[in-house]
Amino acid sequence: MLPASGSAWQETLIGALGGLDYKPQAARQALARSIADGWLRTERHGRRSQVRLTAGTAAMLTAGAERIYGFGRPWDWDGQWLLVVLRVPELRRHVRHRLRTQLAWAGFGSLGGGVYVSPHVEREEELRMMASENSAAELQSFHARFGEVGQLEDLVASAWDLDAVASTYQEFIARFQPLRPKTPEAVFQAQTRLVHAWRKFPFLDPDLPETMLPRGWPRSKAHELFETKHAAWHATARDYFTSLDSVGESSPGRPLAA
Repeated sequence: MLPASGSAWQETLIGALGGLDYKPQAARQALARSIADGWLRTERHGRRSQVRLTAGTAAMLTAGAERIYGFGRPWDWDGQWLLVVLRVPELRRHVRHRLRTQLAWAGFGSLGGGVYVSPHVEREEELRMMASENSAAELQSFHARFGEVGQLEDLVASAWDLDAVASTYQEFIARFQPLRPKTPEAVFQAQTRLVHAWRKFPFLDPDLPETMLPRGWPRSKAHELFETKHAAWHATARDYFTSLDSVGESSPGRPLAA
């Protein structure tokens, strides 16, 4: 639905989800929950329903797309770290959980005791937004450089499980490298699953500078695979999704078969 109009016919979405192995009833329930939770809204057009992204959802997906599609490219580091101290009252555990999730999405690793670290100093603006959206939490940020006591490798190993991240990259490569979808529907399925798998890496991988990474780190290989497959499949997948509109128009008010 993005970056196009931000809307689609309900039948189009049900048909697309059907191509991803969701039965019509499950697809309708998922749409109903998304509408009830404020992620989507509907507009009636005669016997048909058009589903539209809410403004908040569109903004969230746009920001997420920037992180997902920009992730994995080489970058230069000046040696500065961004440290964050997080304090949340014990009775507001749901706030703590939400902020931990947001910090993980921003690539921060936990050093314990409410202290988080990232080599991406430019993400301090995201901390400012977290603080403004969570009045029950207290966040404090610091800019720092690693000193002469201790080992940088120990800090990285404490904050992030790089072995698990590397294993997930290898699974991604093994899954998508051999794929050669033949039909438009198969291309749509492969493209959707490719993006769905890749979008998890900004949560898992802190995007550390190359100098901190183990020899043979698989991110660059996985990133090249993602960009190559995505570019090859994009037009066909988009055309297939668009074609579902015309199928729905031929059967107004009737759900598509899975």
